[in-house]
Amino acid sequence: MPKNNQTLSFHVSGMHCASCASNITRKLNKTLGVEQASVNYANEQATVTFDEKKISTEQLADAVSFLGYTAHFGSDAATDVADQERAQDLKSLKTKLVVSGILVVILIASMIPDLPMIFRNLWLLWLLATPVQFWAGKRFYQGAWSGLKNKTANMDTLVALGTSVAYFYSVLVVFFGSWLAKYGVDAHVYFEASSAIIAFILLGKFLEIRAKAQTSFAIKELLNLQAKTALVKKAGQWLELPISEVLVGDILLVKPGQKIPVDGEVVKGNTSIDESMVTGESLPVSKKIGDTLVGATINRSGSIEMRATKVGNETMLANIVRLVKEAQGSRPPIQALVDTISAYFVPVVILIAIITFIGWMLIGPQPRLVFALISMINVLIIACPCALGLATPTSLMVGMGRGAKLGVLIKDAQALEVANKVKAVVFDKTGTLTEGKPVVQEAVFIDKSQQTDILVLLKNTEELSHHPLAGALVEFASSKLDRKIKDLTISNFHDVSGKGVTANVDKKQIVIGNEKLLQQQQINVSQEIIFQATKLKNKGHTVVFMSVEKHLVAIFSIADSLKKASSAVVESLSKSGITSIMLTGDNQQTAKAIAKEAGINEVIAEVLPADKERAIRKLREKYPVVAMVGDGINDAPALAIADVSIAMGGGTDVAIESAGVTLLRSDISLVPIAINLSKATMRNIKQNLFWAFSYNIILIPVAMGVLYPFWGILLSPILAGAAMALSSVSVVFNALRLKTVKLK
Repeated sequence: MPKNNQTLSFHVSGMHCASCASNITRKLNKTLGVEQASVNYANEQATVTFDEKKISTEQLADAVSFLGYTAHFGSDAATDVADQERAQDLKSLKTKLVVSGILVVILIASMIPDLPMIFRNLWLLWLLATPVQFWAGKRFYQGAWSGLKNKTANMDTLVALGTSVAYFYSVLVVFFGSWLAKYGVDAHVYFEASSAIIAFILLGKFLEIRAKAQTSFAIKELLNLQAKTALVKKAGQWLELPISEVLVGDILLVKPGQKIPVDGEVVKGNTSIDESMVTGESLPVSKKIGDTLVGATINRSGSIEMRATKVGNETMLANIVRLVKEAQGSRPPIQALVDTISAYFVPVVILIAIITFIGWMLIGPQPRLVFALISMINVLIIACPCALGLATPTSLMVGMGRGAKLGVLIKDAQALEVANKVKAVVFDKTGTLTEGKPVVQEAVFIDKSQQTDILVLLKNTEELSHHPLAGALVEFASSKLDRKIKDLTISNFHDVSGKGVTANVDKKQIVIGNEKLLQQQQINVSQEIIFQATKLKNKGHTVVFMSVEKHLVAIFSIADSLKKASSAVVESLSKSGITSIMLTGDNQQTAKAIAKEAGINEVIAEVLPADKERAIRKLREKYPVVAMVGDGINDAPALAIADVSIAMGGGTDVAIESAGVTLLRSDISLVPIAINLSKATMRNIKQNLFWAFSYNIILIPVAMGVLYPFWGILLSPILAGAAMALSSVSVVFNALRLKTVKLK
């Protein structure tokens, strides 16, 4: 992205249908300085990439305003505005539904033969239908006018045209009924049809908005996690301030049971933190001075003081919310097909409606005008493409929201769509398949009765070393010693580079290191021990020898341990027909040992960081779609080139930035969940598109009247309106099924 370009997401209010979103997208893309724009009707979110030197946010707002809509900038404000507007819209729709429903019932009742004549008075019927047409149906005229200003047609155009034809023909009958009858033109009014169509579509819109509110539930849940206030140290006193007033560098007090207000680090005290609401990790994580804290997590035990390092929109939670919103507003490749069809759909429908009218007027039975009008209205109403426009974005919103709740952050819709087709998953070894730190795997003591004394000597000696293997030895010794041991007197400590350490501990000569160090110190190792050491090395372990007073007392095998879930993940992927591959810079022996333990058959080892990208390119020649899972800086180029890139949440920022999918916790079991989520979401999108297309393909001919010559069936405009409303609602409710679909 050029350095002057920035991407901004903002809420757009006033949209009535998917075509509104298309109109705004078209207008923004035509605006000077805008590189790319997309508007999602489902979450009422616009995502725009623009050159900030050529266009300002005010000009973006003006472009949106020109079409009759309003742009709201600022994530918190936008969320509040969206919720308020939805509540107001539902309240307004409810009022209009009740009033128009009562009026429609009276209008339909006027068709009952035995009712008093007053119910068939044309002037009364006109009086009852007018508020439904222009008050309850105002939104359709506004939407049609907006489309007209952008030189396009939309769903509102069809509704406005269809109901207006029925309404104004009926008005003509009210004023000139006798004159029309004299010339053989049917003088029947269709006020009940135009009003019922509007009422049914408003009912569908009401149900749709209520259902859409559930699709954005994941975002609301994330926002509700944030603390509202914080205890901030000001002039030596603790003051409770709104979270918006916390600044970077402020010292905050967090008591047990309270939420961590913002991202920061511990400066005093220690505690355990429940990070499950952000990362999904169920076990509390211990925190001490210097450890990082994530805003919105819960302090479970001790009181701590922390320094704020990130506040406002810079916190992890704010970034997760932003990424989820942007992802929900992004467009998968499949949407391009839908947009292309939608662009031509409404003009084609209008043309079909005109042809239908002319056809009935030329060859239809008497009264021809009645049949022609009804059929034309049916086509205009039943073909509204709202279901088509909702099919993809609603599924994306629910699917991505479900992912965020599970700890799978999908950063763009393309990654979600492509993940559905993955045939091979490439795993980095260290930190992805393995824990990422050396651990003592096995210990062999020559004299088991001396085990405790040996471990005491080991711990005291290795605590002075800074080598990573020393940390593993100290941790192992500490875990095996039940009682608190006293510090021993250590002298003549030497760290022998590449070999180990030597020291005098309580006047005993200690040597801990590899075989070369033991040979240098002239310490004998029996053939039996050499045989055991060789077996451990063949497993990919590093073997450390320990001697006391020139006598070998123990050997320790150290290796990076496989994550508990790794084998199950590889097995799960295999059952889905996906090949698992290990890609690592480690030596062949170690890599193959870890791969065998994990159940991976294909291993690419001894690969330099710069060559990982080349390795992924070669794999893409063998497998149609390749996913890469990694966590380090050296994985970033490979992540960038893979068809689907998945970063472990505990990894480096550059790896996470390179990835299309981020696992919010370093849990490899989320990988198959991410792939299954993609499959479920794409399946749901295809179901929605199938029903939306099928609905129009089947019902447009019915609306035109093709069944009439064979069975005398002519669809009622009222039923056409009901069917149109039902199609949109069914698409939204089908998308909501993703909230409960099984992913494990």
